[in-house]
Amino acid sequence: MKDWWKIVVAAVFEVGWVIGLKHADSGVEWVGTAVAIYVSFHLLIVAGRTLPVGTAYAVFVGLGAAGTVIAEIIFFGVPVKPAKLILIAVLLAGVIGLKFVTDEGGEKEWHGSH
Repeated sequence: MKDWWKIVVAAVFEVGWVIGLKHADSGVEWVGTAVAIYVSFHLLIVAGRTLPVGTAYAVFVGLGAAGTVIAEIIFFGVPVKPAKLILIAVLLAGVIGLKFVTDEGGEKEWHGSH
């Protein structure tokens, strides 16, 4: 379960760097964006060592996309549209469902050619 939390934290940092790519204006903001990119992908890579990579990546991207849309609404005044909120809910339901149906030990490690 600890590795799934790494994915959640990585997704939070993903929201930070995606917003930073769009809104960073100063050197400090660009450094913060770069740090967020590093932390986000580092946590994804570390968690991917034990979690099924495809599922971990799908959860990472889904949470990051939903978080980015929500952050734009909250922090940047992007208009709230009911259809957008419904689609975010569907996306999150899919991500959560994918996590629950994934066998965490189901993928075998690859050690060279087989």
